[in-house]
Amino acid sequence: MCFRLRDMRFLLPALAAVFSLPTASLPAQTAPLRAGASAVDITPQQFPLNMPGGFSANMAEKAHDPLHARALVLADGRTTLAMVVVDNLGAGPDVLDEAKSIASAQTGIPTEKMLISSTHTHSGSSLNTRTPAAAAYRQRFVEGVAQSIIQAHAELKPASVGAAAHPLPDEVFNRRWFLKPGKMPLNPFGKMDQVKMNPGTNPDVLDHPAGPTDPDITVISVQDAKRMQMAVFANYSLHYVGGAPSGEVSADYYGEFARLMPSRVRGNGKLVAMMSNGTSGDINNVPFTVTRPPREPFEQIRIVAQKAADTTWFAMRKIDKHRNDVPLGMLQREVTLKYRRPAENDVKEAWAVLAIKDKAEIEKLPRLAQNYAGSVVSAAQRPEETITVKIQAIRIGDLAVCAIPFETFVEIGLDLKKRSPFPQTMVIGLANGRHGYLPTPEHHKLGGYETWIGTNVVQEDASVILTEQLLQMLAKLKDAK
Repeated sequence: MCFRLRDMRFLLPALAAVFSLPTASLPAQTAPLRAGASAVDITPQQFPLNMPGGFSANMAEKAHDPLHARALVLADGRTTLAMVVVDNLGAGPDVLDEAKSIASAQTGIPTEKMLISSTHTHSGSSLNTRTPAAAAYRQRFVEGVAQSIIQAHAELKPASVGAAAHPLPDEVFNRRWFLKPGKMPLNPFGKMDQVKMNPGTNPDVLDHPAGPTDPDITVISVQDAKRMQMAVFANYSLHYVGGAPSGEVSADYYGEFARLMPSRVRGNGKLVAMMSNGTSGDINNVPFTVTRPPREPFEQIRIVAQKAADTTWFAMRKIDKHRNDVPLGMLQREVTLKYRRPAENDVKEAWAVLAIKDKAEIEKLPRLAQNYAGSVVSAAQRPEETITVKIQAIRIGDLAVCAIPFETFVEIGLDLKKRSPFPQTMVIGLANGRHGYLPTPEHHKLGGYETWIGTNVVQEDASVILTEQLLQMLAKLKDAK
């Protein structure tokens, strides 16, 4: 179509009207996606260091394999966000907020647009400051996490993303079990639970697991403009594997997965792969109905990491197309929950247990009775009535990511995936802090380790509250223009 010169007198007023429209009435433009990734070594430099070990000391004398902070930064012209995975049992919000503030000051990324999750390796290093070595490691950790975001931001370049999931069912097992009649031992409070965590492999004791598993490994794949792999962000609802050499720091299967992934895909020479912990509060790597052959130290970690890397490769093959026009969005909410309070009679019984000093009488108590009696008293004496936790929801095109700062039960993750308005949803636990276990109300009725005061510290319907909040956030992201 062409216009004669005299027709322009009719066209010009119309064009003027279009270009004089208020800016607010025009759709916001999203720039092509950019991405950057970085891995920063945060392995301790000074030993000995305390590692997580329950109620007894567990000291590390050296590192078996390196610990890292791995960051992925995404930007679409309107939103810039960071997703970070750190090799640690569960860094607290104070430590992570410090790292976020440092990174924000240098990158301009708002702290509420940063997600930092811990892998939950039980052979990581403590972040306490009780010894000079521990204090030095805390500083190294904070600086390393901050630098991972800063360096990933500095690497921003044109990129495209895709997402998919593929199942790996044979390495996840629900660790809470109903036992056969008469086989349930007393819990540390002298009472009887309905289910037991890690009940062993004796078929004469086991009845059936108390819950499901989530077999999927969900993957975010990031490629550069030349379609070379820049980053792989994976998520699997599996607790740590364990079995690293005694007295040695290790990133567990999360680190070994990251080491293997460059051999599975065609990378750009700087490929950063990371495995985040999903909803694994009641899931581990023990096949309770099967007798597994003995393993040498670190062998089972290698086996799981190899399978996870293979499964991630299969998931990535499902991605039809990586896109550079996906919208980004990220929301953060602070939710106030009530701390659990023990009943008055439970407190009296706990004080009575703590008053026992005779060794023979102590040996008659249920296992760990005095330890958990101390937890009951501490819960009763806690001055705070509430705790405020951060939850986050992220949109990356048709993929949603939920972030929860607890060791989250698998049922919660499965429920979020089922009810999410997005075609695919990833749920990350131990995100932006660690506040104990998060069972469902139904599991609270069953009892068991993860529901005891001391391992679970918030109100029994906390999972319902957080799930509803996250679904509201997902709906808002879905409707955003």
